[in-house]
Amino acid sequence: MATGQNDPERRERIIAAALDLIAEEGVAGTSHRKVAARAGVPLGSMTYHFGGMDELLREAFTRFSDSIVAVFEERLGAASAPAEAREAVADLVHHLSGGSQRELVLTHELYTLAAREPAYRELTREWMRRSRVALERHFDPATARQLDAMIEGLSIHRALETEPHDRALTVEAIARITQSHGASS
Repeated sequence: MATGQNDPERRERIIAAALDLIAEEGVAGTSHRKVAARAGVPLGSMTYHFGGMDELLREAFTRFSDSIVAVFEERLGAASAPAEAREAVADLVHHLSGGSQRELVLTHELYTLAAREPAYRELTREWMRRSRVALERHFDPATARQLDAMIEGLSIHRALETEPHDRALTVEAIARITQSHGASS
């Protein structure tokens, strides 16, 4: 394994290892020592790359939220008409809820931190803002806010249900939200 200056990917491995550990053991079960072992780096690398556990957690959760926003931007960016935008929203619900257990756990771990810590609340607000910007390419701001909340709620419900709802319920919910406000594209 490369070390020191010959290991330019070390910081990235640390962040990836932190996210993996958070998904497996929760924030409370994640420590510098465990992250360093998972990333295959010396413990001293942790303090070299991050000022503390809080900085590592913020960076890891920023990376995670960026990945979810990228999915929003990709799906909604491909839509060129109102009907396609509505389909993209349905796709988001089913993609996010059908995704890995890892993403579900990371989302909830971040929400729990945000409920307790203002710095993480700001991170989640920024995540929501960016998600709404992607939605506002096709929907007015009020509708985008409602759709964002619906995407989050239905995704969580589908992921946690023993018998998740089918696409028809998602499509109906999107139609109800968008029918009075309409799409802007």
